[in-house]
Amino acid sequence: MSDTTLIKIDSRYSPKGAEGEKYLASGKHVAMRLWENEQPGEAKAPVARPYETVGYVLAGRAELHLAGQVVVLEAGNSWVVPQGAEHTYKVLEAFSAVEATSPPAQVHGRDGH
Repeated sequence: MSDTTLIKIDSRYSPKGAEGEKYLASGKHVAMRLWENEQPGEAKAPVARPYETVGYVLAGRAELHLAGQVVVLEAGNSWVVPQGAEHTYKVLEAFSAVEATSPPAQVHGRDGH
């Protein structure tokens, strides 16, 4: 029999990670997290993660730096960071986005971007 567990997450009560992200629904193969009102600043050091990330911008603007390319992400844009790809983000104006990671980022003991 397949798993029929129904999970509802109210983000008002979601746990937060070390960098301020809220953990949303998480399954065996994918997890969601919410970044709210991230403030402008310098780009963080580039990192490569053991999972794929897809995201959707709710508000604001940020640069995504990936493999020598730079794209500006704005409200309504979505993006993909392949598993293992070195990348970083630079927030240009107050930024909110939803990301999904596969496999779930928190399984890898990671609490941030």
